Amino acid sequence: MANTLDIRRRIRSVKNTAQITKAMQMVAASKMRKAQAAALAGRPYQEALDRVLGALQGKVDPRENPLLEERPVHRELIVVISTDKGLCGPLNTNLFRELTTVDSANAGFATVGKKGVQFLARTRRELLADFPASEIPRFREIRPVATFCAEKFLSREVDQVRVLYPKFVNTLNQQPTFHRLLPIAPGEIASEEKPRGGEFVFEPNETAVLAAILPHYLGYEIYQMVLDARASEHSARMVAMKNATDNAKQLVKDLTLEYNKVRQASITTELLEITTAQLAVQ
Repeated sequence: MANTLDIRRRIRSVKNTAQITKAMQMVAASKMRKAQAAALAGRPYQEALDRVLGALQGKVDPRENPLLEERPVHRELIVVISTDKGLCGPLNTNLFRELTTVDSANAGFATVGKKGVQFLARTRRELLADFPASEIPRFREIRPVATFCAEKFLSREVDQVRVLYPKFVNTLNQQPTFHRLLPIAPGEIASEEKPRGGEFVFEPNETAVLAAILPHYLGYEIYQMVLDARASEHSARMVAMKNATDNAKQLVKDLTLEYNKVRQASITTELLEITTAQLAVQ
């Protein structure tokens, strides 16, 4: 059984750890609120963009734009959106578990986030590009990712582009999700028979509008997924640090109970020794 000195040291060490995890929990909670607000604020614009593209559905021949071209998939590009830091629970683990289902022999990979780079290096998968993103990403930072994906698809180096990212559902739920980015399937674009505010009028014509809006659509799709990934990261980190703090507090209680038992046993032993010595003298 451990002595009281060792137990006191362990209690002090666990309390110090709990203070650290509590501080990280508070920081993550603050960042989480901002990231969640950014992710949710961007969705109405994405829905409006989908409605515009949905209105073009059926008015433009998909063969007129190469970004809509469907072809047999011999090789694909996977864009992995992960975190830059750890301590966010099983978020990255769940993400990379989904990545192992991809046939790496017929795929190339690009990343947004350092953890994705590290995983691809460990598993010896082909990394084609690595794109940085700040903690509060800006659209101009994400635009090169969309440009890279479009260039690979248009040059026929890949026949399909998919994005793997943690989709933000709520604070406790982040789902690893594959989203097909290219080719853009008309069926995947939201359409409405009667757009809000009346019928859309496209100038100079539908084909020109589609050609102009698709690159922006690709960029904003990836941007929204990065915002979701940031919201998922801070939410998962806040929950993980809260669980770590709660576990540390429980461990302190258990160690304190053990300390009291050891201390009581020591006192009892000393009393028995004194009593035995007194009886021996008599």
